[in-house]
Amino acid sequence: MLKKRDDFEDILEERRRSSDLRYALRCYTPALHKGVEPCKASALKSMVLRSDQVHHVISQVSKETGKTTEEVQEEASAILEEMAHCLQLSTVRFFAFTLSKIFKTLFRSICVNEDGIQRLQQAIQEHPVVLLPSHRSYMDFLLMSYILFTYDLALPVIAAGMDFMGMKFVGEMLRMSGAFFIRRSFGGDALYWSVFSEYVRTMLKNGFAPVEFFLEGTRSRTSKSLTPKLGLLNIVMEPFFKGEVFDVLAVPVSISYERVLEETLYARELLGVPKPKESTSGLFKARKILSEDYGSIHVYFGQPVSVRSLAEGRVNRCQFSLVPRHIPRRPGKDIQSFVNQSAYRLLRAQEENMVLKPWVLLSSLLLQDHQQKPPAGQNRGTPLEQLTARAVWLRDLSRQCGAFLHWPDHTPPSEVVSSSLSLHPGLVRVTEGRVQLAADQGSGSAQEALLSRAVVLLSCASYRNQCLHVFIRPALLALALRAASSKKKPAEEIFSSFSFFRNLFSNEFILCPEATVQDFEEACYLLLKTGALQVSAHELLVTERGRGTLHFLSRLLDPFVQGYQAVCRFLCEASTEPPAEKQFVPAVRQFIVRQLLSAGSLTHAELLSSDLQRNVLAALIRLGAVSKTKGGLLRVNAEMVSSLEDTLGGKPPTQRAAAARL
Repeated sequence: MLKKRDDFEDILEERRRSSDLRYALRCYTPALHKGVEPCKASALKSMVLRSDQVHHVISQVSKETGKTTEEVQEEASAILEEMAHCLQLSTVRFFAFTLSKIFKTLFRSICVNEDGIQRLQQAIQEHPVVLLPSHRSYMDFLLMSYILFTYDLALPVIAAGMDFMGMKFVGEMLRMSGAFFIRRSFGGDALYWSVFSEYVRTMLKNGFAPVEFFLEGTRSRTSKSLTPKLGLLNIVMEPFFKGEVFDVLAVPVSISYERVLEETLYARELLGVPKPKESTSGLFKARKILSEDYGSIHVYFGQPVSVRSLAEGRVNRCQFSLVPRHIPRRPGKDIQSFVNQSAYRLLRAQEENMVLKPWVLLSSLLLQDHQQKPPAGQNRGTPLEQLTARAVWLRDLSRQCGAFLHWPDHTPPSEVVSSSLSLHPGLVRVTEGRVQLAADQGSGSAQEALLSRAVVLLSCASYRNQCLHVFIRPALLALALRAASSKKKPAEEIFSSFSFFRNLFSNEFILCPEATVQDFEEACYLLLKTGALQVSAHELLVTERGRGTLHFLSRLLDPFVQGYQAVCRFLCEASTEPPAEKQFVPAVRQFIVRQLLSAGSLTHAELLSSDLQRNVLAALIRLGAVSKTKGGLLRVNAEMVSSLEDTLGGKPPTQRAAAARL
């Protein structure tokens, strides 16, 4: 049975009926943790600079560099000035008024689960809270603060990249709305790390405000969850480990867009087009989007996750009593493992509460149709009636697999499908009752036309990717069943193949470490539930009615299979002179473009995606098929890479050899 989901409230409905100015200027008195009074920015900075940890690190840096403690103290103060937020209620009110106008123009609705808001309100008053929203758009952090202001909840302090500081006026306005700015990387800079970590911990320990950051570290340009970054999660858990707070509550927040503002921008970035630099002028140029319809947004505030409960029986906190609290220490392997597994658990909670829209299902079907060439004399495209019937089938399959699907049940399916198609005029077109993706030849050279089509296909793929977390485990099992060397499918052989694919694609999807058996059991259960599979003690049997389901599921992963094959082929050909790591992605893209142009077709646009290419390299390095030298050069084990390519091409004898090696 599907678990009960909370009811949603459209917060724009009230905004359309009443004054935005009155809304922005209303009394705003959020309750803080245990009645703590709001802390001024100057007082917070003083607390950080006076902390024992920062003083200890200043002393250490002074000894190592030969600088006086006063000089190092000034450096620490300068770091804090560059970093710190400076919340001003007047700026918050300005954003509340402005965003109301913008959101009402862009979106049909912004739906928030009311029970989640009530849980968050209680959590903020009882314990330090960390907000962990998904990150698919620039809009995410503005949307989060807008929602909390609407419900009279304490505004979070938000970890933001230094990119936004370069935006005249806007950067400072973001700072005055709760953003604190951190460098993308600061390597071995002990002083910067100390000031940064103490700043976050001071806010958290004292309950001055919820802390918000993106567990994935950066925006996902593919709409798949990214491998979690653990630095900030380590910092926010440390006060609990050291006994400075009773508990810390992590709240996963899932933000689902029916249409993403940056859909084609992301596709171009994946194809190597440089990301536009954040600037105020660029923001004003982007105002043309105000004339378009971006559908609805669903924001789901998940159940607060207690770090204390997660750590019970798994973390021995006594080890933190052996060293004074103010002395920085690297977390041990047990702590690193705990934080890593907690991060995967939180990301999976995010995924499970993502609200899928009908277009996600439609794009999945249309991409698979696009991959098939029509018979001679037949028009391209899928008949609208046929697409609608298949969408209803996929809707039911998604629900059986536990998807959180927003499909209006009291609206005829034909209307649901037509409405979804009309929201994406740049990606799909309906002509004479047939539906096809808008991946035309384009103009210019053959290579330019290829990349133009790839933008459309990658944009559609980003929507299809939103449902992959629902199907990934049964899809991996479908791949394993397809790769089986005999009609009879011994469970042991299928499990071995499933483990191989799961391990290979673990950089692509959120698959919790050390959970292979659980994932296999879940995949079997879901395929049993849908009637696609029968399971005996030693064999798995595909049912007649299940062939279509397994065909659809395995084809969901074909873009990744073929993408990994293409990169392996490139590395085999370049094994004598492989490129440096920095040149890897451009070299692979150039190789694949040549291959595609010679073949005259673009079956899977993911082959050109820099995200997939980097993931393949990371997987091959993790598996030992490729290694890096100190100079940043790549060394290729041609035999292993070739064996892997054969395995992905469906050659069972090589597969067993590859599995043994990898």
